[in-house]
This record gives sequence, C-alpha cells and structure tokens, in this order.
Amino acid sequence: MEVEIISVGNELILGQIVNTNVAYLADQLRQLDLVAKWQTTVTDEPAQIEAAVKLACQRADLVLVCGGLGPTADDQTLPSVARALGVDLTLATKHWAAIQADFAHRQVAMTPENIRQAYYLAGGEPLANPVGLALGSWLVSEQAAVAVLPGPPREFKAMVQASLLPKLRAHYGTTTPVQTRVLHFVGQPESLLMDEIAAALGDLPVVATSYVQPAEIQVRLRVTGKTPAVAEQLLDQAQQAIVAKEGAYYFGSGPAVTLAGQVVALLRQRGAKITAAESLTGGLFQSTLCSVSGASAVFDGGFVTYAARAKHQLIGVRQATIEQAGVVSAQTAAEMAEGARRALAVDYGVAFTGVAGPEPLEGHPAGTVFVAIAQQGAAPRAWQLRLNGRLGRQAIRQQSVALVLLALYHQLQGKN
Repeated sequence: MEVEIISVGNELILGQIVNTNVAYLADQLRQLDLVAKWQTTVTDEPAQIEAAVKLACQRADLVLVCGGLGPTADDQTLPSVARALGVDLTLATKHWAAIQADFAHRQVAMTPENIRQAYYLAGGEPLANPVGLALGSWLVSEQAAVAVLPGPPREFKAMVQASLLPKLRAHYGTTTPVQTRVLHFVGQPESLLMDEIAAALGDLPVVATSYVQPAEIQVRLRVTGKTPAVAEQLLDQAQQAIVAKEGAYYFGSGPAVTLAGQVVALLRQRGAKITAAESLTGGLFQSTLCSVSGASAVFDGGFVTYAARAKHQLIGVRQATIEQAGVVSAQTAAEMAEGARRALAVDYGVAFTGVAGPEPLEGHPAGTVFVAIAQQGAAPRAWQLRLNGRLGRQAIRQQSVALVLLALYHQLQGKN
C-alpha cells in the first residue's frame, strides 16, 4: 500500500510558513497503518500541480492533495487535479446555497468566485468541511484513490478528522488494526525521557514515539495487530509503567489535553481563583490560561509588571527587595506572587521574573528565571529555573510558563 502526500502553495516552497499539515496528516495515516512513502511540495502553478498528481497516481495507491481550495484566482488545485485524472467537476448545489446563506447572514458582499468552494471531483464524493466553506473531494479512480483537502490548518485538521479518516477506514478496512494513546510531558529532556520510557516498557509490545512541541513533549504509544480490548489493556499497562517512572513530568493523556486546561479544571474543582504577576513572560501565562474555555471561572485578571517601578507601585514589591536582591531574584518573585494574590484577593498568585536574553541582566545570563507560587494561608514558594539561554526569548518564556503550570498541576493535586 503506497501513499503520497502532495502539498500545494507558493508560501511553502518559499519557506514563508512551516508545513504543519503534512506532519499532522502523516501521523494520522500512521495510526491507520498507512505510511506516506512520498511527500511532494509544489507551487500554485496548475501545470506543476497536474504533473505532480499524474506522477503520484503512477506510483501510489492513495494520493492526498492539500491546499489551494479557496475562492481566489490562484486557488487552482481542484481543476488541476481534475485534469490530471481526466474527470470534470461537479457543483454541490446544497453546499453552494449554504455558502450564499452564510454570506447573507454575516451581511458580507460575496464575489462570484466563491462558487469555486462548492465544487468536487465528478464521479467522487464531497468531503464535508466542518469549520470552513471549501469542500474537499474523494474519488477512487482507475489509477488511485485521491483526496483533495483545504490548506488552512484549522480547516485541514477538522476535515481530516470528520471526513477523511472515516473514509479511509471504510475503504481500507482490511489494514492491520492500530490502537494509539498520547501522553503529555513537560520538563524532562526528550532523549532522557525516551530512554526511561523504553526501560519502563520492557518487553511490552508497545511502540513509543515522541513529538517535541515548544513547551511540551507528546509521546504516542502504539499497539499493532491486536484486538481493541487487548490493545487497550496493553496501553493501560504501558501508561501505568511510564507514569510510575515519569510522574513528575506527566500531566495527562489524550489528543486534546493541554496543561493549562488541566490546571483550569483543577482550580474549578476547588472553587479557587488565580492571578499572575509577569515580568519576562509579558502576559504569556495569563494568555495561555485564557485560551482555555471556562477560564473566567478561575481568573479575574492579573498584572504585567515589566519594569521595577511597576512591580513596586502595582503589586507592592518592596523597594528594598529590588535594591538589595535585584529584580531577577527569588525574593522579588515571591513578593510579586503574594502581592498580586493580595491585590485581587484570590487563592493563588504566580510570578515570573528573569532574563529572556539575549543580553545578561544584573549579572545573570539569559535563561535565568525565578518563579513563585503564592497560596492563601501559606508562605509563597519561589525557585529558580536554569533554562538554555541559546533557545531564544520566546522559547524561554514558553518553557517558564509551562513549568509553572506543571508545578500548579501537581500542587493542586496535593503533590510536591
């Protein structure tokens, strides 16, 4: 079973955006025991798209074409694929009516070109787009099975999950059964984490692979060739063995789990509220928290106190602390967390101060970060993070936020 993924877009060729779609799709295919042997990227030129599809159909059984389904003149993917396959395009009249109704509801003028988004490959089936307007296409031709998918990542992922994967499962129902589970970790280097996971798994017939994201590591466990019941049992055993070893860095399982979401859920269970005082992170902790639906139940507001004067005036950090210990210190972090907590009269306060770089500050190199958690009725707890200063400002900020969220996750569960 040979699979090829074709990505369409000048911006991909020019390196203006990173092709996250192909990584996501390849991973989803792997879970169905379908491995993409070829990954091709072409420009928006119709001749290039057509040539790429013709070549793919000669060497692959399944061809997945991604991008170029919009309403503009440079969105030429669908007609190019149709020419390569020797088929026409069919208008999905109900979908075209839905597009027109959508524009009317939003009171937005609609150009005639939007009808492009309602076509699909003749002789095939439209693939529904749960979050966008452009239809996808599925066609089993004499040469290969072909799917055409949108480019915007949000639409792409939604169509893959809601429309493409069910189609692939139905069409390739004889493939080897594969069961997977995703575990999430923060704070452990990838190489060490995977070495220890391999030791924890021992002889279990479970394969573990890692995917590093800016502020976490996802580990996918995979069982192949077993019944669903046996596979789930093996995945349970593997997860228990891994968490027993890596519990300090683990915060949940499942494709949709986020660390901020876990923390918000625990705060809601306790009926507790939290605030933050941020210096080097510049509001990133608060933004991350507010990305979770329902965060308003646990978060009223917070502070971005970038300058020493703001730390003193807004949240009461003592001038003597700033002068004697410096703004990059455990003492300042502790007073920031407690000052923010008191200012809003909430249960928890967190604080971040440090050096995002690239230049040192107060004699501290980039990557030196002090964080703190204050809890009502207890002394604030502050500690130092020694992060890799070569990672750059954004990565240092992201890791700082993730590590404090992890500390909160454990603290809210009564763990050290």
